[in-house]
Amino acid sequence: MKLDDRVVIITGASRGIGSAIAKRFAKEGAKVVVNYNKSEDKASRLVDEIRKNGGQALAVRADVSKLDEVKQLVKKTVDAYGRVDILVNNAGVMFQKTFLDATEEIWDQTIDTNLKGAYYAQKR
Repeated sequence: MKLDDRVVIITGASRGIGSAIAKRFAKEGAKVVVNYNKSEDKASRLVDEIRKNGGQALAVRADVSKLDEVKQLVKKTVDAYGRVDILVNNAGVMFQKTFLDATEEIWDQTIDTNLKGAYYAQKR
C-alpha cells in the first residue's frame, strides 16, 4: 500500500467527495481522520466502514470556520496518531442564492468556511 502509516485529515469528509477521498486514502493504508461538522451519523458510519475493511479511522467534529475548533481537530489527530502527514481541505459550503439575493451573513459564512477554513487547517 502506497500510504502505509501516513496520517491524513480530510475536512468535510462525512459525505460526498470527502467520503470517497477518505475511503481511497484508507484503501492505500493511511490512518484517516474524518472531519465533520453536522453529520455525526454519516461520519461514524464511514469510520465503521473503513475499520470493517481493515483500515484505521477516527471521526472528529470541528467547524473549520472556527480557529479554536481546527486547533482541537489537529490536537485530537496528534493525540491519536502522533502526527499529521497529509491535509485534504475538502470542507466547503455553497448557498443556493443568486449574488444579488445573498446576504452579508451568507457571504461571511462562505468565506469563513471555504477560505478561512483551508487557511486555518494549513496553518495548524
